[in-house]
Amino acid sequence: MDGGALVGATRFPAPQLPRESLIIVSLSKEECDHLISLAKPHMKRSVVVDSQTGETNESSARTSSGMFLRREQDKIIRTIEKRIADYTSIPLEHGEGLQVLHYEVGQKFNPHYDYSENGCNTKNGGPRQATLLMYLSDVEEGGETVFPSAIAKSSSSSRFSVKPFAKRGMSVKPKMGDALLFWSMKPDGSLDLKSLHGASPVIKGDKWSATKWLHVHEYKLRSLVMHRFMFADMLADVLGFDFP
Repeated sequence: MDGGALVGATRFPAPQLPRESLIIVSLSKEECDHLISLAKPHMKRSVVVDSQTGETNESSARTSSGMFLRREQDKIIRTIEKRIADYTSIPLEHGEGLQVLHYEVGQKFNPHYDYSENGCNTKNGGPRQATLLMYLSDVEEGGETVFPSAIAKSSSSSRFSVKPFAKRGMSVKPKMGDALLFWSMKPDGSLDLKSLHGASPVIKGDKWSATKWLHVHEYKLRSLVMHRFMFADMLADVLGFDFP
């Protein structure tokens, strides 16, 4: 796959997963490796954010490590982000920077919602309306994305490993290059309860992923420094070399 288009889309009708979820082949191996290589030197213990105060704290509910890449940080990231915008019909400017996450054996993220009606998470861009989870590596065992409140139904797709639980809930097995798009918000602007999701503990191997949160309104970059970095990256593309 050359990374030029999103292909292999499989639509799962609501109410199986949160609002018309899609599983898509999103990234080439080269793109996955590029995101991991950019992130590796800067990984830190993941934190949880208090939606009202904005305070961040480490928590036993989330034990991965992670970091944020800048929006439009380089040519490859710009290509990925434009592809996401074209496919979702959500403007590129509504997205946060890609968050790259690494899960080692035993690490997890307990079920949670990405959506918040008010509080600090909505001051920039309004609520998060959708989430795109991109799997940057295969996982030998464990590490599934789980949707505990989704209504279990058998899937007609054999391309993707989507499994119903015994009575309720779904899990999606990570596979390098696959991406899962789901909506946290209903069309009327309220929380979709089926968007409750988490990351199961890795049992064997490790897991790399990238998350793109998409807001209702423009998500503004927080610093002029970011704009300077973006200008330097664009200039490097034109001149054909990278700045140190």
